[in-house]
Amino acid sequence: MASVVKNALKAIKEKGLGTFFRELKEEGYTKCLLDGNLFQESPLQELPQGYTRISNCCLKFSNLRPDDLNSKSHGLRQTKIHNLGGKVVGVDKFGNKYYENLNAQYGRHRWVEYAEKGRYNASQVPPEWHGWLHFITDHTGDELLMLKPKRYGLEHKQNFSGEGDEYIYHSKGHALNPGQRSWTRYQPWEPTKA
Repeated sequence: MASVVKNALKAIKEKGLGTFFRELKEEGYTKCLLDGNLFQESPLQELPQGYTRISNCCLKFSNLRPDDLNSKSHGLRQTKIHNLGGKVVGVDKFGNKYYENLNAQYGRHRWVEYAEKGRYNASQVPPEWHGWLHFITDHTGDELLMLKPKRYGLEHKQNFSGEGDEYIYHSKGHALNPGQRSWTRYQPWEPTKA
């Protein structure tokens, strides 16, 4: 079984995921994937004539419906299969891993795998890695940290918006801001007398 998985991953890496599935379909291996009724929980004996199950790996798609493809592919972006062919360039202080694949299309050859899979936010990328990730510089975040002067050493924090009242920014004068509201709201205009 392990050799089958290794060969499948090797074929995906060489041909691409779309070509891999197209060839499986042409050879008749994905015939069971075309009928949504086959994915409902039914015994193996009740398959229609001409349909066969590829292997137990097909059973992983038991609840897959065409409407769910977007949500399933969104989860696929945060899995290890997305990182095939990528080289780990570095890890930041939050545990995010940064990858680069120079054989991929330019502009899509650098990416980040967030440490928190379920709750990720773009503000979890520190400034030193943001420049590398968005092609502003070719220096990795680790290299830029060594060059950064200590006097500009404000610690980067992720954005906690939506995490509770203590993390939500309230401007001065907002009813939920505990600060003083004794400031004047505007400065009235007074014309000068000539």
